[in-house]
Amino acid sequence: MRILVANVNTTQSMTDSIAAQATQAALPDTEIVGITPRFGVDSCEGNFESYLAAIAVMDAVVNYQEPFDAVIQAGYGEHGREGLQELLDVPVVDITEAAASTAMFLGHKYSVITTLDRAVPLIEDRLKLAGLDARCASVRASGMAVLELEEEPERAVEAIIEQALLAVREDKAEVIVLGCGGMAGLDEEIRKRAGVPVVDGVAAAVTIAESLVRLRLSTSKVRTYATPRPKTVIGWPITAADVPAAP
Repeated sequence: MRILVANVNTTQSMTDSIAAQATQAALPDTEIVGITPRFGVDSCEGNFESYLAAIAVMDAVVNYQEPFDAVIQAGYGEHGREGLQELLDVPVVDITEAAASTAMFLGHKYSVITTLDRAVPLIEDRLKLAGLDARCASVRASGMAVLELEEEPERAVEAIIEQALLAVREDKAEVIVLGCGGMAGLDEEIRKRAGVPVVDGVAAAVTIAESLVRLRLSTSKVRTYATPRPKTVIGWPITAADVPAAP
């Protein structure tokens, strides 16, 4: 089984970190391939960057030349999962939905700890759109920019733990979700300090993607995520020939 893990930004070192976390969570017979968009921004922290990343990730996935069995979009609260589901005939798993749905198996309510405060509304909207908001106690910002997570991991852990403890104490959260792909690998230390289950979206998404492939299940194509109708696309490498034919 081969799973593509698509970073939403252009920082290669972050792609490598996310892919390493995915590999650690994967079964022995699963091959993880990290892919980095060929255009976009070095970190996604707002609507403009998120919409740009959505196009860049679709471009990167469609232009991947080898066969693959599933795709993980490794951006928390980012746009684009729906487009991938239309373009592909394999399962597409977004780490936002994977982490939140996993958290609901572990406690009554969960809280998301993300990066900057400006990302909070995006995450709240994505959770609401996915129908996962009812059991979300809060979405809290650590105040750390995405690239700072990599540059200052110790300070990042302390900032996340501070908000996690507040979420447990003040918001009555029973599970903490790491709300950024760049937080991959920080879950164990935060779990020890916060004393509650901590869900890393990358690891959760890998497990879900593997399960869907093994169950031979993929996105329904009868309506919402039907294959795009053939049209002329101007100024972008994706053409009708790149889109799988409708069954």
